[in-house]
Amino acid sequence: MRDGGDGAAASSSPPDAASAAGFSCLAVFHNYPLIAALLGFAIAQTIKFFVTGYKEKRWDPKQLIGSGGMPSSHSATVTALSVAIGFQDGFGSSLFATATIFASVVMYDASGIRLHAGKQAAVCNNADSKACQYN
Repeated sequence: MRDGGDGAAASSSPPDAASAAGFSCLAVFHNYPLIAALLGFAIAQTIKFFVTGYKEKRWDPKQLIGSGGMPSSHSATVTALSVAIGFQDGFGSSLFATATIFASVVMYDASGIRLHAGKQAAVCNNADSKACQYN
């Protein structure tokens, strides 16, 4: 064996798991920002399901996977992701700043889409409007 000069032989042991770049399916369960984002989405969709059931007196399973309505599952997902990154990497990290800007853009777009969809619905609900007639 080759000696490095200090009397210690070179080791051929594999690197520890923390520094290995290998793939592990179980590593997903230790990705706390991902888990937080998925939980945020699931909680928002579940709330939406029960609110629809209470307000409309009917159960609509499509609310569990569909988009639209309140609470916004998109906003809940990106907010949970951003906060989890803040707790994990620190609220002063550049990754938290990136996630926060991403969340802000998603929420801004979601509110704009809801506003314009509401305005369009008001126009379409007007019986005299020809803007929403499809021929």
